Amino acid sequence: MTKPNKSHGRLSIGATLRPRELMTDTPRLAKTWTAKIVTLFPDAFPGVLGHSLIGKALKDGLWALETVDLRMFGEGKHKNVDDTPSGGGAGMVLRADVVGNALAFASHDAPKDRARWPVIYMSPRGKPMTQDMARRFADADGMTILCGRFEGVDERVLEHFEVEEVSLGDFVLTGGEIAAQALIDATVRLRPEVLGNEASTEEESFSNGLLEHPQYTRPAVWEGREIPEVLTSGHHGKIAEWRQEMSEELTKERRPDLWEAHEKQQKSK
Repeated sequence: MTKPNKSHGRLSIGATLRPRELMTDTPRLAKTWTAKIVTLFPDAFPGVLGHSLIGKALKDGLWALETVDLRMFGEGKHKNVDDTPSGGGAGMVLRADVVGNALAFASHDAPKDRARWPVIYMSPRGKPMTQDMARRFADADGMTILCGRFEGVDERVLEHFEVEEVSLGDFVLTGGEIAAQALIDATVRLRPEVLGNEASTEEESFSNGLLEHPQYTRPAVWEGREIPEVLTSGHHGKIAEWRQEMSEELTKERRPDLWEAHEKQQKSK
């Protein structure tokens, strides 16, 4: 007796080598920016990416999401994907042949040019994720993201596929799925028409090298705290000056590294 396929919304999920396309209630638009995820846990997607404006954009076909189940490329009866580290040590390492076959499968219809189609491995040893990096990914045709597990991935497959390692910070997660969702969210929101307000992304933290200024809204007084008077003055010039000053103060206080880079950029102009 065969087990029934798991249900995921309107899709039926079974053991297949075909990439699983998620949340496609409408036909995919031509040249749609696509994220392909190689993962041991395809059911983790779309996750938070299926909600809010990013989720609406996914349903509307403004971007697309596919998962490739790494387990389907495993070796032997039990579909093993990992083995012990060469030279000894704790934990297990994802095999080069298994990951290589999965990445090759994911790239069959993707451009070979890494500028047009980056292949990313979420790794704590990678380059820190930045807003500029998100813009670069958003300007590409799409991307493939490898979600690691265990102690990591055989180095040879990373070299062979010219994989770019990206880190969300100086900490370790049990796998790359959460990090991949964060990276995709930061990237997709920069795609045209996704947020619907270009000015919104221009004024956010990091967009001009500084942290974003404080934000306020109603009520005018809360717990004895008032909205700064300048913001209710209607004087747009003074409001812009205040926001710039606040951004500079916050950046100097909380991110001296960003402030130093900002100062160098200003001096070079």
